[in-house]
Amino acid sequence: MEFTVIDYSIFALLLLLSSAIGLFYALSGDRQRTVQEFLLANRNMGFLPVALSLLATFQSAVAILGVPAEIYHFGTQYWFLGCSYFLGLLIPAHIFIPVFYRLRITSTYEYLELRFNKTVRIFGTITFIFQMVIYMGVVLYAPALALNAVTGFDLWSAVLTMGLVCTLYTTLGGLKAVIWTDVFQTVVMFAGQLAVIMVGAQRVGGMARVWRLAEQEGKISGIDLNPDPFERHTFWTLSVGGVFMMLSLYGVNQAQVQRYLSSRSEREAKLSCYAVFPCQQIVLCLSCLTGLVMFVYDREHTLAPGNRPKSSDQLVLYFVMDVLKDLPGLPGLFVACLFSGCLSTISSAFNSLATVTMEDLVRPHCPRLSEAQATLLSKLLALGYGLLCLGMAYVSSMLGPVLQAAISIFGMVGGPLLGLFCLGMFFPCANPTGAVVGLLAGLAMAFWVGIGSLMRSMGTSAGTPPLNSTVLPTVGNLTTILATTLLAPTEAPKSPTGLQKFYSLSYMWYSAHNSTTVIVVGLLVSLLTGPTPAASVDPRTIYPVLPRLLCCLPQKYRQKLCCGVGFPDQDADTVDAVLKTNGVPNGLPPGQQEQEEGQGYIRAAGAPAYAVQETSF
Repeated sequence: MEFTVIDYSIFALLLLLSSAIGLFYALSGDRQRTVQEFLLANRNMGFLPVALSLLATFQSAVAILGVPAEIYHFGTQYWFLGCSYFLGLLIPAHIFIPVFYRLRITSTYEYLELRFNKTVRIFGTITFIFQMVIYMGVVLYAPALALNAVTGFDLWSAVLTMGLVCTLYTTLGGLKAVIWTDVFQTVVMFAGQLAVIMVGAQRVGGMARVWRLAEQEGKISGIDLNPDPFERHTFWTLSVGGVFMMLSLYGVNQAQVQRYLSSRSEREAKLSCYAVFPCQQIVLCLSCLTGLVMFVYDREHTLAPGNRPKSSDQLVLYFVMDVLKDLPGLPGLFVACLFSGCLSTISSAFNSLATVTMEDLVRPHCPRLSEAQATLLSKLLALGYGLLCLGMAYVSSMLGPVLQAAISIFGMVGGPLLGLFCLGMFFPCANPTGAVVGLLAGLAMAFWVGIGSLMRSMGTSAGTPPLNSTVLPTVGNLTTILATTLLAPTEAPKSPTGLQKFYSLSYMWYSAHNSTTVIVVGLLVSLLTGPTPAASVDPRTIYPVLPRLLCCLPQKYRQKLCCGVGFPDQDADTVDAVLKTNGVPNGLPPGQQEQEEGQGYIRAAGAPAYAVQETSF
C-alpha cells in the first residue's frame, strides 16, 4: 500500500496551490497593511466563498475518517443529524448574525464586554484560547498518525509540511487567503470523497446494490423515537441535541463569526448561512454513503488478517488504499482530500486565535498602537500560533491514552460558551457576576460529566464501550463535536445506575445540558445579587427572544419580559446596511462620527449612542 510518484505529486500540488493563494493575497490589494484587511478581509467578501469557508472550517480530517466508520459500525441512524441543520443554521442567521454584525465588532468576545464588563470578556477569551490551543495540535497530528500507520507516509514530514504551509498562507494572506484556500480545499474534499464512492460502488455492483445489501444486513436505520436521553443515538438526540451543537459552532464560535463579519453586508452574511445548509447536507450524505460502500465492499473483498486495521480511525484509509490501488493518482487525491480538511481547520484556528488575542488581550492594554504596528503584531500572532500548533502536535504524540481526553476538551467547552452568549443576549436581567459564575458552573458540569463518561468507558472490559453508552471517541471532530465513537459494538452490560447512569448521558445532549447549566445558574446568581438595571443595558446587545416567542401575551406582560429595556419597532430584516464605505456598512447616527481604523471603529469614551439602524429588533 505504498504511494506512487503520481500520488505524491497530487499531494504536493495541493500544498503548492494553497501557498500560492496566500502569496497572491499578500501581494495584491492593500497587501494586508491594515488590521481590518488582515483579520476581516476588509469586510468585503461575498456570500458564496464565505459559505464554503464556513463548511470547510468544521469539516476536519477526522470527520472524513470518523463519520464513515460510524456508519460502518452502527448503521445510518447518525444520518438524522441532518435534521438539526435547519434550526442550527436558521437561528444564527436571524438572531446571532444581526446582533454581532450591527455591533461592528471584530472579536466575538467584544460582545461580552459591551453586554457585561471586561472581566466576562477576559473569561470568555481565555476559555476559547484554551479550547483551541489544545485542539489544533491534535487535529494536525491524529490524521497524520492514521495515514502513517496505513500507507507508510512519513509521520513528521506530513505534520511539519502541513503545519508550515498552513502557517505561511495564514500569516501572509490573512483571512482573505484563509477563505479562498478553504474554497479550493472544499472542492478537493468533494472530489476525493466522490472518487472513493464512485469507484467503490462500481466494484460491488452499483449504489442500488450497496443500499440493498446494507438494508439486508440491518445497516439502514429507521426513525428511533425513543425519548431516553441516555440512548446514544435516537432521532431526538440527533435532531434536537444536534441543534445546540450546531449553535455552539455556527452561532458563537469565533472562527465562524469572523467569517460572517467579513461579509460586505448583513444580508450577505445571512445568505452565507443559508448557502451552507445544502452544502452540509451534501457533506453528510457523502460521508454516510462512503460508510455504506465501505461496509459492503468489506463483506465481499475481505482484507488479509495482517492488513486489517488496528483501530477504526484507520478503517477508511485501508478501504481507500485497497479500492483505489489499481488507479494511480486517486489514493493521492483522497490524501489531498484528507489534508484539505486538516488545513482548513487549523488555518481557521490560527486566524481566530490571532484575532481574539489581538482584540481582547493586546489592544485594550496597548491603545496607542499604530495601525502598522497592530497589523504587524497580528501577523506575528498568527505565526506564533502556527508554531505553537506544531509544538502541540508533538505534545499530542506523547500523550498516549491521555490523547482521548485532550481531544474531548473541545466538546466540553463549546456548550458553556454558547450558554454564556445566550444568557447575555436573551436575558436582560443577567449581570456580570451571574455570567462569570454561570460560565464556571457550566465548565465544571461539562468536565464532570465528560471525564466521568471517559473514565466509565475506560473501565469497561478491553476498553470497548457498550452500544448505547456515551463515550468520548478516539478522534476529535469540529463538525460533530465528538460525534462518532469509532469502536465496534459489543453486548451491552447491565444498565448502569446512580452516577454511572448520569455519565451515560448521550454526548449529543452535552451542549444543551452544559449551556442550560450556564443559563440557569447565571440567572439565579443574577437575581440573588441584583439584576442589571435596564438603563445600564445596551439595547444593541439584546435579542428579545421571550417576548417574540410569547407574542400572544398582552403588551404589558411582554414589556415586563424585556426587563425595562426598550427596543425600536422597526423590523430588523428591513435594516441592512445601504451606505457602505470600503465595504463597511455605515449605520452611525448623525453627529456621532467615529474614527475608522482598519479593523472597524474606535468607539469614543462615554455613554453609548444607540442608532435605530443598529438596534431595530
